[in-house]
Amino acid sequence: MLDFKGFPLDTVQFYADIAENNNKAWFEANKSRFKNNVQKPSQDFVVSLGERLRPITPNLRYDTKLNGAGSIMRIYRDVRFSKDKTPYKTNLGIVFWQGEGKKMARPSYYFGLDATGAQMHGGMYRFPDNWTDIYRQGVVHDELGTELVALLEDLQRKGFEIWGEKTKRVPRGYDKDHPRAELLLHKGLAVSAGQRFAPADVSAIDIVDRCVDYAYDIAPLIDWYVRAEQAAEIG
Repeated sequence: MLDFKGFPLDTVQFYADIAENNNKAWFEANKSRFKNNVQKPSQDFVVSLGERLRPITPNLRYDTKLNGAGSIMRIYRDVRFSKDKTPYKTNLGIVFWQGEGKKMARPSYYFGLDATGAQMHGGMYRFPDNWTDIYRQGVVHDELGTELVALLEDLQRKGFEIWGEKTKRVPRGYDKDHPRAELLLHKGLAVSAGQRFAPADVSAIDIVDRCVDYAYDIAPLIDWYVRAEQAAEIG
C-alpha cells in the first residue's frame, strides 16, 4: 500500500496563483510546477485513498490516468459554450466511482481542492438520463425511500450539507403530495462534509485517514444508489 504523506504546500498555493493568473502564458511558465506539485501527488493520493476506500464500497473504481478518463479531472476548462473564456480550472477534482461506466455517471466519492483548502463530497452531482427514473423510483419505494430519508437526516446531524439542483415541480407521474415529494425534485443529490480541510491540513500526513473517516459517513448514500439501481433492474 502506498503511504501518502500529504500534498506539497505548493499544491494549494498553485491554485491560489492560477486564480490570479488564469492565462496560457502563466500556465506554460508554471507547467513543471503543476506536474510536480499537483499531478504527481494527486496520482499518489488516488492510489493511497483508493486502496482504503475499496473495502468500504464494493466494486469501487479509480485510475491514475491524466487524460481526463481517470480519477483526476483535467485542468482545462471546456469554454465552447461559456461566456467565461478563462482556460483553466481553479480547482482540483478527484473522483472515486462505483461500478462500471464513466466516473461522472456513477455514484462516487469526490475530493475537491482549491485555494482555500479541500473538502470531501459524495453521491451524484447530476443524474445522467438513465439515472433520473432510478432515483425517483427509489424515493417512492417504501423501504428505499424511508432509508434515504433516515440516512440523509443522519448525515445532517453529523454536519454534512445536502445539495443538488432541483426542478420547480414534482415530476409528472408522481404524486405532488407524496411524503417525500421534496426529494423527488432533485436532479442530482450529493453531500458535502461540513468541515473543510484547511490548507495546512491538505499537506498533513493524516489527510488520507481523515478522508476515509468522511467516506465511512458517505458510504451509506453510495450504497443506497447501488441498491436503487438493483431494484430498478429487478422491477
